[in-house]
Amino acid sequence: MDHPLPDRPARRAARARPLLAPALALALLGAGCTGGVHGTPGAAGLRDPYFPGLGNGGYDVTHYGLTLDVDPAADRLRGTARITARATQDLSAFHLDLFGLDVERATVEGRPAAVNRAGKELTLRPAAEVEERLREGRTFTAVVRYAGSPRTVTDAEGEEEGWLRTADGAVALGEPTGSMAWFPGNHHPSDKAAYDVEITVPEGLTAVSNGELVSRRTVDGRAVHRWRTAEPMASHLATVAVGRFRTRQSVTADGIRLFTAVDPASAVASEEVLDRIPAVLAWSAKKFGPYPFRSAGAVVERKGDSSYALETQNRPVFPGPPGIRLLVHELAHQWFGNSVTPAAWRDVWLNEGFATYAEWLWAADHEGAPVEESFAAAYADDRNWAFPPAGPPAAVDLFDPPVYGRGAMVVHRVRLAVDDDRAFFALVRGWTKAHRHGNASTGDFTAYVEEKTGRDLTELWDAWLYGTSRPPAD
Repeated sequence: MDHPLPDRPARRAARARPLLAPALALALLGAGCTGGVHGTPGAAGLRDPYFPGLGNGGYDVTHYGLTLDVDPAADRLRGTARITARATQDLSAFHLDLFGLDVERATVEGRPAAVNRAGKELTLRPAAEVEERLREGRTFTAVVRYAGSPRTVTDAEGEEEGWLRTADGAVALGEPTGSMAWFPGNHHPSDKAAYDVEITVPEGLTAVSNGELVSRRTVDGRAVHRWRTAEPMASHLATVAVGRFRTRQSVTADGIRLFTAVDPASAVASEEVLDRIPAVLAWSAKKFGPYPFRSAGAVVERKGDSSYALETQNRPVFPGPPGIRLLVHELAHQWFGNSVTPAAWRDVWLNEGFATYAEWLWAADHEGAPVEESFAAAYADDRNWAFPPAGPPAAVDLFDPPVYGRGAMVVHRVRLAVDDDRAFFALVRGWTKAHRHGNASTGDFTAYVEEKTGRDLTELWDAWLYGTSRPPAD
């Protein structure tokens, strides 16, 4: 998450809605789908140090099929989530994260499932008849139908995420917890999945999501857009943007499909920077390894629709026309954060440190500002020393300066320790290859660097990654 604008306009509080219609709950309970399944319930929450209730245990999602009908004028979303998952234990019930929307019906393997809501936890208890499908190692499908006015989530920093209303539509931003505001799922970065998203909007509006545009058609005066993301994606990187966008499609020399969607108010000011996407991707590939996805691009909203840029997979969202360094930063996240995703939120410095270092590398190659100058400026900035990048004190600190600036300093200290640029960039390319489309922790990174360099770098990690004071720069 990156913050080019300091403030967000206040939003009115969303109207409270019932968790589950009482008649529906009674009907499901009376349908005989409350028990009989062998096994135990999956855990409600994965005990992430910063968000202990986020995500769920007992299963691994492999695919989300989301069918969304969005009516911005009525502030209404109707959705169907078809979730394909593999059980990692014998399940008698399992949880999904969902915030605010009304559940109308749920099935597991085509049979009605009992549904319970407790805050942001949605619990499905499958019918006894499908218990064999929920044995450890088996694949099962759950379908949840839901509707309502999607909520805006205020995160620990006071930032708004989730479902944000824009001047002529909406945009969904999910980092770190906002995706639960528009679809039910296992919303922790450790559970990545493929996505198919179909979005129906009033004719005249465009609906943009991640991956590739499969089709667009008009049905009864409404526009239906189908998007597909074949590569695994963490749910906080999923997005939907609805608006009167100007869109453009092309293909790079390397075969990467580009799709940009720009609010008309931002179109002229964005054109020059967006035209550089192919060049930035080519430059990045030389530094970090082959681009990890089939498509790329950007969504540019008008100023005021949100207050920060976000590295949503394939298609970063910008709150107005981006500068070149911000574009470089968000595209670098396609390698660091999107393809190589943190194992837990404490590892987010691996995203932001590398993306910030990409800015330093770009400035050195294109703006005559050596990396040493960027390092010196970050080193002199007292804000970068508030806490170690690998140990933010609380969730509110996850996107504070040390995660970015000091995180980039850690990367540079590794480069100095390697003392060979060719070897350093081979190290970086090896890292993105080793964990391509997977998850990695800080411990994975330090172990990888030491294995590949054959050096004990305990002093470097203790001083720059974990240390609480500012070490000597030389």
